[in-house]
Amino acid sequence: MTANIVWKAAEKAVITADISTLQRLLRENKRLFREQHPPAGGGGLRPDYSRGDAKSIILWNHHFESWQKFADHLKALRQKNSPVAQFEAAVDAIVAGKITTLGQWLRQNPELIQARSSRNHRATLLHYVGANGVEYFRQKTPKNAVKVAEVLLQAGAEVDAMADMYGGSTTLGLIATSIHPFLAGVQNALIDVFLKHGAQIDHPNAAGNKQSIVNGCLANGRPDAAEFLAKRGAQLDLEGAAGVGRLEVVKSFFRNDGSLKTNATEAQMRSGFNWACEYGRTRAVEFLLQTKFDFNQIHRGETGLHWAAYGGHVEIIKLLLKRKARLDIKDERFDGTPLGWALYSWGESRPGPKRDRYYNIVSLLITAGAQVDPAWLNESDRGFPLDKRIRDDPRMLSALKRRTL
Repeated sequence: MTANIVWKAAEKAVITADISTLQRLLRENKRLFREQHPPAGGGGLRPDYSRGDAKSIILWNHHFESWQKFADHLKALRQKNSPVAQFEAAVDAIVAGKITTLGQWLRQNPELIQARSSRNHRATLLHYVGANGVEYFRQKTPKNAVKVAEVLLQAGAEVDAMADMYGGSTTLGLIATSIHPFLAGVQNALIDVFLKHGAQIDHPNAAGNKQSIVNGCLANGRPDAAEFLAKRGAQLDLEGAAGVGRLEVVKSFFRNDGSLKTNATEAQMRSGFNWACEYGRTRAVEFLLQTKFDFNQIHRGETGLHWAAYGGHVEIIKLLLKRKARLDIKDERFDGTPLGWALYSWGESRPGPKRDRYYNIVSLLITAGAQVDPAWLNESDRGFPLDKRIRDDPRMLSALKRRTL
């Protein structure tokens, strides 16, 4: 049985709660599950097999805290007209974009619009439009998601209802921070629909984790949504203002001598600086550098140079190198240098102008003194996929061989 067949069979067993099949696959393919990761689907989603035994894996991926609660859920699900079965069927219609089917369920049982999932996240039907924080195999955004949302809101869904994912989130916050509406090309349109229906753009915990919606977008790689919300009037602290590149707002948090006013914190400044480096807010980076804070200091695991290298922003890298940015600092999550982050992002990028920028970035970092990990040039077959991509690209290979250990 090939690895791909094993992964597909295991995922089906997780989704259908087939314990015996999953147990057998785990037992017969111990090395595969220990040493490799399943292929990611849309948006990088995949089952989590790190929980060890089959029951724990299924519980985690279905968002239940005990097998008894999941067993009760499955029992209710087998009863065709039970509230649980109707709710789950309506959810399936939402994630598949089946407007007619969804409408039929809502007419048959109008109480579904206020019902809550029996899973740990306690989501309403509306929350599933967010494609975020619910069971991974239901994190999908159909092309007609705007119409789906309108059907639910017109049926009486509470627009700012909170669910328990990420410590509490609204659907607007889930939409804005999710990659799936972005990939479907409907993120901003969905945001507009919710705002028109009265969603609080400055809800104190919209994006979960006790953060504002703009800062939540920045932390989840959704800079376009962050900008869109800022233009719609979302409040900005120093972190958010720097992350969306609103220079005048950034300046408003500083006194003339470059010190912070009382309505801003150093943590906000450092976070904003990192976001500005990641998302190419060159003017914000340039201004913050003039305040003379230690930009080489690791903040939340990385430096600004890590993020500028990852984001592929040549001008920002030049600014940082001019001010003697350190090239040897390793991040706290992956133990990588800025050069390593640049190479990783290059390896993950599709061919095109953005990917081409990384050749210049690597040359800049190498010329400045960045050291090359010999493993990147390893010609054995045991290297990581990134190593092979480097070896197969004469242009990148030549750039790296200019400076080896």
